[in-house]
Amino acid sequence: MSDLETPARRAEATQKLAFVASDTAEANEALTELTDLYGNAAMQDADVIVALGGDGLMLQTLHAYLGSGTPIYGMNRGSVGFLMNEYRAEGLRERLTTAEITPIHPLVMEVVDHTGHVHHAKAINEVSLLRQTSQAARLKISVDGRVRLDELVCDGCLVATPAGSTAYNLSAHGPILPLHAPLLALTPISAFRPRRWRGALLPNRVKVDIEVLEPRKRPVSASADHAEIRDVARLSLYEEGSIDGLVMFDSDHGWDERILTEMFRY
Repeated sequence: MSDLETPARRAEATQKLAFVASDTAEANEALTELTDLYGNAAMQDADVIVALGGDGLMLQTLHAYLGSGTPIYGMNRGSVGFLMNEYRAEGLRERLTTAEITPIHPLVMEVVDHTGHVHHAKAINEVSLLRQTSQAARLKISVDGRVRLDELVCDGCLVATPAGSTAYNLSAHGPILPLHAPLLALTPISAFRPRRWRGALLPNRVKVDIEVLEPRKRPVSASADHAEIRDVARLSLYEEGSIDGLVMFDSDHGWDERILTEMFRY
């Protein structure tokens, strides 16, 4: 057990709390209540950042503090809340002392658009490609430099991390991945040809390259969580294992339990 994981050390490391809230009445009421109870430290001084809202705010906060070493604890004041803990104002520091800290690693995306400009972005959930017009996209997919699919005709495709496997990936009928599985899910979106292809599970150490065929006639956009680039010519992505985002969950309802619940719900 590391020093950060011992109860005494964790109690010391949850004294300074910083709060961030969505722009909703419910989240702002919670912000006022918690600030009155615990104060509100500056972000750069905080031992823990508490995010009040839904999964969208949690993703934004994780992006903002990737690699900082500061864990993020979410409390649900939004709609979905898969990444969030139950909201309770009382006993917050005690909950933080026993909460489980889970490191997650982002996908790094590099996109070249059809003018030759290069764009970079990171994704915690998934990187997705989607057609921009009524015409289906045509994509060539390579893994570690070897072409694995000469042509995928589809509405799009995505590559999801285990953390993102229960989000857009699940809606596209992709597999749910255990959080600590060293895998990425490559999932087609409304595949037309090959019609029966259901995607692939990839080791998380690989590099995926996707070339857009006929990018001007059949334009495609790329998204890394909230960042979107349009008119994509080609895309490369890989998981960056040296960058951590730290997520905290209550010990009685951790992320592993949430994912197992999702697996047996359908």
